Amino acid sequence: MNIESKKRKPSGKKKLSKSLALRRAQTLLEVSARCAAANDLVGVLHALVDITARTLGCDRGTLFLNDAETGELYSRVAQGDLIREIRILNNSGFAGHVFQTGESVITHDPYADPRFNRQVDDWTGYKTRNIICVPIRLASGEIIGVMQCLNKTHGSFSDDDLELLQDMTAQAAVALSSLHFVERTEKLRQKEMKFIGLVSEISQEFDLSRLLQRVVAETTKMLNAERATIFMYDSTTKTLFSRVSAGSEIAEIRFPSHLGIAGEVFTEGKSLNIPHAYADLRFNPSFDRQTGFFTRSILCVPILNKHGVIIGVTQVLNKQLGVFTQEDEQRLKAFTGQVAIALENSKLFDDVQRVKSYNESILQSMSNGVITLDAGSKIVTCNSAALKIWNGKATAFVGKPLAELLGENSQWLNESISSAKETGESGYFPDIQFMLGGTEKSVNVSVMPLRAADHEKELGAMLMFEDISAEKRMKSTMSRYMDPTIAAQMLEGGGSDLLGGANKEATIMFTDVRGFTTITEEYGAQGTVSFLNEYFTLMVECINRQGGMLDKFIGDAIMACFGLPAAHEDDPDRAVKAAISMIREMWDWNAVRREKGLKTVDMGIGLNTDTVVSGNIGSPRRMDYTVIGDGVNLASRLESACKAYSAHILASESTILKLRGTYRHRDIDLVVVKGKTQPVRVYEILDYHDNDTFPNMVDVMTRFGDAMQAYRAGHWQRARAGFELCLKLNPKDGLSQTYIDRCDYLETHPPVGEWNGVWVMKEK
Repeated sequence: MNIESKKRKPSGKKKLSKSLALRRAQTLLEVSARCAAANDLVGVLHALVDITARTLGCDRGTLFLNDAETGELYSRVAQGDLIREIRILNNSGFAGHVFQTGESVITHDPYADPRFNRQVDDWTGYKTRNIICVPIRLASGEIIGVMQCLNKTHGSFSDDDLELLQDMTAQAAVALSSLHFVERTEKLRQKEMKFIGLVSEISQEFDLSRLLQRVVAETTKMLNAERATIFMYDSTTKTLFSRVSAGSEIAEIRFPSHLGIAGEVFTEGKSLNIPHAYADLRFNPSFDRQTGFFTRSILCVPILNKHGVIIGVTQVLNKQLGVFTQEDEQRLKAFTGQVAIALENSKLFDDVQRVKSYNESILQSMSNGVITLDAGSKIVTCNSAALKIWNGKATAFVGKPLAELLGENSQWLNESISSAKETGESGYFPDIQFMLGGTEKSVNVSVMPLRAADHEKELGAMLMFEDISAEKRMKSTMSRYMDPTIAAQMLEGGGSDLLGGANKEATIMFTDVRGFTTITEEYGAQGTVSFLNEYFTLMVECINRQGGMLDKFIGDAIMACFGLPAAHEDDPDRAVKAAISMIREMWDWNAVRREKGLKTVDMGIGLNTDTVVSGNIGSPRRMDYTVIGDGVNLASRLESACKAYSAHILASESTILKLRGTYRHRDIDLVVVKGKTQPVRVYEILDYHDNDTFPNMVDVMTRFGDAMQAYRAGHWQRARAGFELCLKLNPKDGLSQTYIDRCDYLETHPPVGEWNGVWVMKEK
């Protein structure tokens, strides 16, 4: 091994001849001149490499400068019109050794030196024979880079070469340092200008969803992260929310403002930099399990407005290389601080738009006609119900003075409006003949003044009309004795299509109260009727909300249809949604009854979709619009089966296959119900549950499905083990216990013949 390491200034220099001293002086002058003439850092690097290679007589020369931000040594090489940058760690190889130690190095046998990376020669086919490498020092002693030369053309590198190279780099050090500083300053300036331009561009966006998407994208790019999320605070609901892009739609995520890492940052007002998410107890890994994403590191900072109030948080996940640094935190704080005003303004704009849309939706959904007037009594808005009452179009009302549209016998309304504005009190005028826009109706009229929030500025007035014409009065009376949908059809179309029978597809619902006999015995006749009236009011409202038809009450049971007499494209979905809301309404009602010391109830619901016969059935003296058929009977059997399966909602396969929405359900049996010979696949709907009423639902559904496969294959022990696991995950899952009992029975009483997984019910 022949390795020599020398300090930049050897202890003794031999005296040079006049000619050699002259050439050295000329070389140093050339270095100074070329450096002074260069316009940029690339020019200086190229000049030094060129002079060094020529003066020392070597094959190659490379000048590396240190990048303090990345801990790398870099050099730039011109290739045509392009500049290629080479980077290595500032502690690797000969160059890294010289930079770290400040020692100059000459080696005559690189392959014997452990600091030499011979793989580079293997890749390129180049053979390195000798190396000389010196640090580049400023007058202060700071090392800013290294100069490295390879393969002396004739002989080996000498001490004279070392001294000359040290002098040359010392001569160029100031120029290199200055241009390096200028380049860094220019990069910072460009970055700052880009940052200012970006903030200015973002600040012009008022749509909150687009603004959040833009800020998230720029944050992710700026911090070189995998994901970022902006959570804004909603003071009305005390929640943090974010808008995320889902295809062409915008979905919203909300959670209480004190939960999770984002909630802690919002509540405490302090940033959190978590390098290892799974090692932090505040991190909830359930989101990773649901989405398949793996969170490694988290940076979360509060967003403050100009008054220092926290209006949200920014959360960034998974730094691409390494973990988030203190510099990342400061950059994120600076960025969010700059865009905070835009975020706050966009949220205010979004709130205003949301309230406006909400009010307009309420206005349009009202069954009563509503007209709003400005301070000059010109019509500003007119909802669809008002247009229907007065048989007009919006263009015939909006923008017109009210006085021009009133009939001669209705001009009194102007005085009522003036009186309401002066006194600030509303006026109500029931059952009057009123003419507006050339149409006369029997209506109830309400007049209400409109004022600003401070009650000082007058905005106008609002008129509300309730149509109580003879047709509506009759409809109201008939609706007390039959389904409102049927009553409306009979009044509007004469009801001729309802008198005969017709085959139509519908989803039939049967419900029944559990423990009703006990209630009748304890409450007596009057108490039972009161109980049923309250119960039916809640349940029928759930049916009506989904456009279902109440067919009849059968004692404490309810029979309803979805798809009759008027069909919808999603009647099975409507039936399922109604059933879900009925269970939830019952639970809420039970909570109120429990507080009053009253008895609580339970119920079962059966759903089946089939072609049924619908029409008026009965005698000439008494007719009843109803539906009949096997599909009706099966729905009734499924309701009864709820008790056997410890379920609240059971649906047939025909209903499940026609659902358009996604619901949490599980396949629970192939069963032959009473009075049938063919098996029916039965499903349990679980969407009314939450984590308290059905813990670990997703895991239980998965395990239950696996256990059912084993059960239908006749593997009783394996199926039993699966159902036992379901019971451990949710001890209240009575269906799993039912199947455990079944497995025990079938194991001791094996089925005769081939087992097909079908269970025959002996009871209705």
